[in-house]
Amino acid sequence: MTEDIEDFFADNTHWVDDRGMASSDKPPLPPKSRAEMRRRRRRRQQKRVAVAISIVVIVALLAVGGFFGLRMIKAWRAANRADSSVVEDYAGPGDTEVSFTVDKGQSAVDVAKNLVKADIVKSEAAFTSTVSGNGAVLYPGTYTLKTHMKASDVVAILSDQSKASGFLEVRPGERLSDVIVSAATLSGIDEKEFKTVVEGGGSGILPSEASGSFEGWLEPGTYDVQNRSVTEIIKGMVDARIAKLDQLGVPAGAKREDILKIASIAEAEVNSEEYYGKVTRVIDNRLDQGMTLGMDSAVAYGLGIKGTDLTNDQLADDSNPYNLRKHTGLPPTPISNPGDSAIKAALDPEQGDWTYFCTVNLKTGETKFTSSADEFEQFVAELRTWESNNPDY
Repeated sequence: MTEDIEDFFADNTHWVDDRGMASSDKPPLPPKSRAEMRRRRRRRQQKRVAVAISIVVIVALLAVGGFFGLRMIKAWRAANRADSSVVEDYAGPGDTEVSFTVDKGQSAVDVAKNLVKADIVKSEAAFTSTVSGNGAVLYPGTYTLKTHMKASDVVAILSDQSKASGFLEVRPGERLSDVIVSAATLSGIDEKEFKTVVEGGGSGILPSEASGSFEGWLEPGTYDVQNRSVTEIIKGMVDARIAKLDQLGVPAGAKREDILKIASIAEAEVNSEEYYGKVTRVIDNRLDQGMTLGMDSAVAYGLGIKGTDLTNDQLADDSNPYNLRKHTGLPPTPISNPGDSAIKAALDPEQGDWTYFCTVNLKTGETKFTSSADEFEQFVAELRTWESNNPDY
């Protein structure tokens, strides 16, 4: 009852101004029903609860915001402290010469740690931020640097492969003889010592299917040849090749050697990967039909010269076991160290009935394929025309 009376007066009270006049000139509203007063009371209670909840939520949000705001401030301060290390850099140009090696697979952070240990750069951050900011690629190798160098000067050197030494790069399609020359030069070991190993049959290094020949069994890649013996250097390349052939699913035994032979010819005959699958199909088709392969790249390999240096007499010389114009079947050994793309093409040649092909543009490498001897002669004529129009190429 008391609450009802309070509601009545609350709903019908009018304020008066300083002159004693009511703020509204309308007459007082008649009393409301108890049901209406109860509804109004519930609405007021609901409003009070909503206000209380809003206050709690706001307080909670302020507390959470303050927590994360404090974390952001701390993170900002930490970032500023980290950024301040970037300026911890030597002015350069450096003092005492030192030899520094970047190993294959090392990250910029790994290299930075070693540079700081050697007192070449002042801080890791100075080096890594420069590498990141310039998108630099660090190449493995041994470099001549100085102590107390400016980080940007060090990055410029380590990202210039021409300044690296001590690391041998074996390129896809490169011959064994060329690899040996490079390995001897970079390692400082007499070339004769390499020849002694590769001409010694490969016992303990080569698999039996290689039949004592290292050609084709050196995996393209980069190798550290510093402070290693000839056997260690060559075995490292052969082991990498065997691991790669296993990874690619090349069958073991005599088939593996044949795949390397076919891949090495494809690598030597055309200068574009897009044609490898067709060249390997031509080789398979010719073998199936009992035709000679007729690949001049193999003839040149047997003579130790480039294909462009071949003469008509050399092409007619059947004393050369690699003369595939005169001898049927595959060559005695691979004629280079083929890369992954050529090996995959030898494993899975493109489908086609081609038995001839000719590169008609030596500049672009455009190569045409056919199963017709007459059309092949047209390709050859097209090549001759191109050569006459490009005498200096």
